[in-house]
Amino acid sequence: MTSSPVAKGKQTEVAVLAAGCFWGVEEILRDVPGVIDTEVGYTGGWVENPTYADTHHSKSGHAEAIRVTFDPAVLSYEDLLENWFFRLHDPTTLNRQGYDVGTQYRSAIFPQTAEQKLTAERVRARVEESGKWKRPITTTIEPASTWYSAEDYHQDYLRKNPGGYSCHFLRD
Repeated sequence: MTSSPVAKGKQTEVAVLAAGCFWGVEEILRDVPGVIDTEVGYTGGWVENPTYADTHHSKSGHAEAIRVTFDPAVLSYEDLLENWFFRLHDPTTLNRQGYDVGTQYRSAIFPQTAEQKLTAERVRARVEESGKWKRPITTTIEPASTWYSAEDYHQDYLRKNPGGYSCHFLRD
């Protein structure tokens, strides 16, 4: 069987985002048209090869994050940020989402390219100026750093554990 030249030439892009507990973020983003794959993990800290235990209580500097592989012909990075990322969590709560508190739950964007950084800055400013949020946006734009995949039991957590805890939902 030979592979299709169209499938073979398909371009993908990667976004790394943090918006509180990674379970709920993954659950929402995995079904967005254009998203090809999601993986939860840790990034933005100083501990090498962190575990879930290392990350909690702000001990490692890492954020619980999601790495999203997407098809930019279907979903642009700008659309991913503006219409999904900034709607699925409260970007005005510093180091917290719902009952989850600590720097590991910060709202952060980790651009993978210079173009993504410019787009992230533009979208964050637009969201701030929109007046949708009554408090200032606390979302940081942080340098891309080493990605560490979370333990297997965290991957697809809410699919494995229906009804599990999540403070994420799409806001109008």
